[in-house]
Amino acid sequence: MHVQEWLDTVPAAAVYAVVALVIGLESLGIPLPGEIILVSAALLSSQHGGVDPLVLGACASAGAVIGDSVGYAIGRKGGRPLLGWLGRKFPKHFSEGHVATAERSFQKWGMWAVFFGRFVALLRIFAGPLAGVLRMPYWKFLIANVLGGIVWAGGTTAVIYYVGVVAEDWLKRFSWLGLVLAVVIGVASMLIVKRRAGKAQPVTAGE
Repeated sequence: MHVQEWLDTVPAAAVYAVVALVIGLESLGIPLPGEIILVSAALLSSQHGGVDPLVLGACASAGAVIGDSVGYAIGRKGGRPLLGWLGRKFPKHFSEGHVATAERSFQKWGMWAVFFGRFVALLRIFAGPLAGVLRMPYWKFLIANVLGGIVWAGGTTAVIYYVGVVAEDWLKRFSWLGLVLAVVIGVASMLIVKRRAGKAQPVTAGE
């Protein structure tokens, strides 16, 4: 919620740039909350006419694809020593156990690990650099990278956007329903009190 509130204070162009940059850096191998930023921005676009969901999805997809490609190039050049250096710098994310798990996924699934890794937080950080370290043919990586980036970024944007629109519409209807219900209860209470007061009046007069 704090991320969305912050994004709401900056121009639409800055929202696109922040989303593309954070997702790009995360895809490159830097542990950043790319998914949180994307979800917050997509939700904002459903409530804020200035943020276009199509442009947002395109920027997120571009950030994902470019970041993964840069990560692949760095991993291919740095090799295994790069993973050791990342493990020392980011032990929480690049521990030996995490690296081993990601490597087994790549060895088992190949380019599918790049595609589906986009949807898993751990593999999303590893996908680019690890594909380069393992010397995956670039054409295979590129196909999986582009498809995964577009499906993940575009799909997430679309789903969250429409969920936000439906939720906002439902809340508006609910607010009107609540208002009508409050009026009905208020009128009914008033009539009941008035009726009871009317019944009590003759009794008082008789006394």
